[in-house]
Amino acid sequence: MYKEYARLRDARGITDYKVAKDTGISTATLSNWKNGAYRPKVDKLVILADYFNIQVEDLIKSENL
Repeated sequence: MYKEYARLRDARGITDYKVAKDTGISTATLSNWKNGAYRPKVDKLVILADYFNIQVEDLIKSENL
């Protein structure tokens, strides 16, 4: 999931800080996802999918669930 998130973020030229500010998902949470310390909960996936105007399935498409 994080790889797709990072691809979307980078394609838009925005930072984790901006995503955090706009979505309410903390930069610490984003960092924990990146490091694999935590997996995102469904409510956070929905927020990110809405933010990037995509389906949740597209956000997790590379994830082996």
